Amino acid sequence: MITREISIHGKKFRLNLTDQIIMQTMHLKSLYNTAYEDPQSFEELSSEISDTINQISQGADPRASDNELDDVIQAIMDAVEKKTAETERTLKEKHPKKIAKSPKKGKKPASKRSKSKK
Repeated sequence: MITREISIHGKKFRLNLTDQIIMQTMHLKSLYNTAYEDPQSFEELSSEISDTINQISQGADPRASDNELDDVIQAIMDAVEKKTAETERTLKEKHPKKIAKSPKKGKKPASKRSKSKK
């Protein structure tokens, strides 16, 4: 779980981002992308987008009012993106040996060198 404190319009919120909230945030981003790519689908997706936003907003304490909701959702999306980037960076740092070993295995194509010498 990720916990962050943010300030929206001078009001402090505590974001409690559980795995469920994170997954819903990723789903919302996917819904936004789908609606952007196919504007005609927006009407079909609008109720699902609204439901997902309401579910995600439950990760904020206190509950956001209607005029704060967009900013709170944006802050949650930003926090999820940062956490995802951090996780990816950590994975790359933990597995540099695998990346470094791969070229050694790839040295088998010595035959390519010998072909180029011919």
